[in-house]
Amino acid sequence: MAVKKTSSPGVSKVRQSVEKKEKAKSLERHLKIKLVRSVIGYPRKQREVIKGLGLRKTNSEVIRKDCPEIRGMINKISHLVNVEALEQK
Repeated sequence: MAVKKTSSPGVSKVRQSVEKKEKAKSLERHLKIKLVRSVIGYPRKQREVIKGLGLRKTNSEVIRKDCPEIRGMINKISHLVNVEALEQK
């Protein structure tokens, strides 16, 4: 008669991966984005990117998670914004 184990080895791997994700989230990087130039006279797509980031007026600031999508948006309007990296512990 075979004896069943109470915990399978796959469960511990799942727990480890969840713990790694939690550690990564705790060390997540953020970007502080500040609109330093007016969007008047710039193409509609650039104005839409500004709106998509949540910026409204000149000198307005937002904090966004550092991810490829946000980085791509910043690259399109790098001449209009200042970006500062923030690290949260």
